[in-house]
Amino acid sequence: MDQIELLSRVRERLLTAGDVQEKRMFGSIAFMVNGTLRLAVGQKDDRLMMVRVDPSEYDAALAKQGASPAVMKARTMRNYVFLADAAVEEDVDLQWWIDLALRSPDASH
Repeated sequence: MDQIELLSRVRERLLTAGDVQEKRMFGSIAFMVNGTLRLAVGQKDDRLMMVRVDPSEYDAALAKQGASPAVMKARTMRNYVFLADAAVEEDVDLQWWIDLALRSPDASH
């Protein structure tokens, strides 16, 4: 799957998510929902997507196929997970990740 296709699929699923804004960040297209970064789509190495997760759901998220820890500048970010293509190939899987991102608390909590 390419980045353009995934962007289209994500946009379609965020139509009713609230105030959605797209911004360029980290070499990706980031999706801000109600002012909080929820996910980003951008191809880098084997990563295709980054998803915000509640730290209490972090281990369960990492157990899913195609998920890996989000490591930036040698620091593991326990509120984000990187996803490979295999994690979002099926619509049901993509929806699972989007739902996870949307229920994660915002940065003020």
